This record gives sequence, C-alpha cells and structure tokens, in this order.
Amino acid sequence: MDIVVRALVMFLFVWLVTRAVGRRELSTLEPFDLILLVVIGDLIQQSVTQNDFSVTGGMLAVGTFAAMTVLFSWLAFRFPRVQPVLEGDPVILVERGKTIDRNLRMNRITFEELAAQARLSQIPHVADIEWAVLETSGNISFIPKSGS
Repeated sequence: MDIVVRALVMFLFVWLVTRAVGRRELSTLEPFDLILLVVIGDLIQQSVTQNDFSVTGGMLAVGTFAAMTVLFSWLAFRFPRVQPVLEGDPVILVERGKTIDRNLRMNRITFEELAAQARLSQIPHVADIEWAVLETSGNISFIPKSGS
C-alpha cells in the first residue's frame, strides 16, 4: 500500500509540474529535454518504489499511474467544468492577423517561434493568419485568412 500512496503523490506532483512548465515546452522536445525526461523518470521511480525492486511493486506503481491517468481523463469527460483545470483551455495567439502579445508572453512563445510554426504550415507571414490557437496538446493550429 505504501507504493500506491507514493505513486499517487508523485503522479499529482508530476501533473502539477507539467502544468507549471507549460504545454508549449512539452510539445517541442529538444535532445536535452528528452534526456531530462529520462532522468526525471528515474528519479520518480526511485521515490515511488524506494528499495522495492519486486515485480509486484513495479506493477503497483505503474497501475497507480495508469489508474490516475484514466481517472483524470474520465473526470474531464464526465464533468466538463473540471476539464479546463485538468487539461487546460486553447489559447488564441493571433486574431485577424494581429498577435495577442499577452497570450504569447503568458505561454512563453516568441514572435519568431510563432512565425516559424506558421511557415511550417505554409503561411508565409503572421499577417496572413486569421486565427492561431495554442491547443491543449501544445501544438499551434492556424487558420489562414480567406484568399491566402
């Protein structure tokens, strides 16, 4: 039971950390970020299982993480009012060709990053964007202006 409690605490901690880090950073993993995630995973494992290297301990820890993931997903589905808390809301970054600087700053996205993502979506200039939305997944969706 001790492993389940530690896994529950670590799950909630990891969930809070990922919410604090921001969705944009998590969707664009650099090589260092990937290594950091592996190290964090190892640190989490050590704090959850401590010296219990048994198969049962591992199954309890993974099962707890899986159950919490399913629970959060179900809560977001079943209770629409908690969905923004659990998953976040999409954020408008560009409206009718004009950036919303406050939203860019809040999500730590530079104009250059936004422009680069637009170019990857075959939109040459930010002024050609009707809407740009930072989705809850961390991806940016672009709707070009009509005729662009």
